[in-house]
Amino acid sequence: MVEEKKTGRAIALTYDEKRGSAPQVVASGTGLIAEKIIETAREAGVFIREDPDLVELLAKVPVGEEIPAELYQTIAEILAFVYSVNEKFKKKHDQQRGNAP
Repeated sequence: MVEEKKTGRAIALTYDEKRGSAPQVVASGTGLIAEKIIETAREAGVFIREDPDLVELLAKVPVGEEIPAELYQTIAEILAFVYSVNEKFKKKHDQQRGNAP
């Protein structure tokens, strides 16, 4: 999920390697729609990144379409960061519950 506060725009992405070779835009909007996208993402515990330049580029991708090849590297870096944070959170949570070595 990527958001830009200045213009009130939000873009939501999903990636399922079984369904496609690249992340796909699943929601895009401004104003109240952007607020709902962000609210839904927060409620679901989805990572939100504020990046006005990336939002500008992703806003040109129609909902339901995969991101263009030019954005693969940028999105891959974001996903790698998210996976890393999720793994650290999981390990910390497991340690607190006494489930980790």
